[in-house]
Amino acid sequence: MSNAVSDLKDAVTGETPVVDAAASASPEDTTSFAERYSEVIGKVNETLDKVDWNQMGRIGKIAGIFAAVIVAQILIKGILDTINLLPIVPGLLELLGLVVVGQWSWKNLTTSDKRNALVQRIQSLRQEYLG
Repeated sequence: MSNAVSDLKDAVTGETPVVDAAASASPEDTTSFAERYSEVIGKVNETLDKVDWNQMGRIGKIAGIFAAVIVAQILIKGILDTINLLPIVPGLLELLGLVVVGQWSWKNLTTSDKRNALVQRIQSLRQEYLG
């Protein structure tokens, strides 16, 4: 391509001459382009006429949900990466998680009565949601 560009440069000024593509195109080229363009547009219109537009609402909702989930995941990752940049916060959050698990365990697992009540709650939830 550099040879073609250098061939087009004016020997005196070293500049590439401006060529008007519309002026150099023959009338046959423009009519064939117009015919090809109308043919392609006709095919696109045919394809769009075959689409069941009543289903597009459902597909649009699904696509919107996927887009929202992807955006939410990107935002959550950004927030977590920002938190991890702070020197003390990740360790404090791990400690907070251990404290919460410890409190929950103390509240629900220390005696056999509490453990039996927890098993009953889990079974009732399983029965309610799974049938």
